[in-house]
Amino acid sequence: MSSGHRLRDVEQHHPLLDGEEAAVGSAEGEAEQVWFIQDGCGMVCAFITWFLVLYADFVVTFVMLLPSKSFWYAVVNGVVFNCLAVLALTSHLRTMLTDPGAVPKGNATKKYMESLNLKPGEVIYKCPKCCSIKPERAHHCSICKRCIRKMDHHCPWVNNCVGENNQRFFVLFTMYIAMISTHALALSGYQFVTCVKVQWSECSDFAPPVTVMLMIFLCLEGLLFLSFTAVMFGTQVHSICNDETEIERLKKEKPTWERQVRWEGMRSVFGGKPSLLWINPFAGLRLRRLLATRSRKAGAEFSV
Repeated sequence: MSSGHRLRDVEQHHPLLDGEEAAVGSAEGEAEQVWFIQDGCGMVCAFITWFLVLYADFVVTFVMLLPSKSFWYAVVNGVVFNCLAVLALTSHLRTMLTDPGAVPKGNATKKYMESLNLKPGEVIYKCPKCCSIKPERAHHCSICKRCIRKMDHHCPWVNNCVGENNQRFFVLFTMYIAMISTHALALSGYQFVTCVKVQWSECSDFAPPVTVMLMIFLCLEGLLFLSFTAVMFGTQVHSICNDETEIERLKKEKPTWERQVRWEGMRSVFGGKPSLLWINPFAGLRLRRLLATRSRKAGAEFSV
């Protein structure tokens, strides 16, 4: 590295990797892996999320809609609820399996720094934990064990960081969960009112006590999910419009970058002009190859 360039450790001193082989080998190895974080707490939370969504789908479909005497009421609400559930779970999967913007490990090599064409006296920062050059607005995640570009936070419910590459999917996940929670609460309210007017045994194929317990639990789940995801959705949209991550807001970091506000920030996250593609979690998905024969802490995502 040129003596005119200064390398500054962010936290504590850590020696640079000797040679570029380690960085190249790490990058090539990760390119052959599906991005997945092997965190016990995160995997349990992700499983619980899927279980609760599927539970809600079961109660709505088999307890409330199929026994309904109104054919079109059952069909319309069933199609809408199940479509929203598929969109929510797809958004969850893409948030969890998408590289959030991880900086390559061990790229703090002489050759890489020379390729940056740094000006004499310019300071660059190196993360001592993953031995990588930290771009502006990148932060190290102790769970992912990587520096993440524009890291907003690490969410155990999606078992991944929310960062530059997957924030769009996380926003869609919170939006669709809030929508199906609202829909489930509305259906539950209508079902309770209907069943009070007639015999409970006529409202469902299940025994009345079982039906009541299933619906009460669904209502509690819906209220909890709606409260959490609605707040998170609003927070994420506010952060995107202000071009400020949650970490930057909590640390009260003064922006050293040119902020993209409102629609500019939304376009940078969702891509292009406003369209239906913004709310489509399938957009841009290309399963070029299905890998992951060997597990790692982190790896490359499906090609998107």
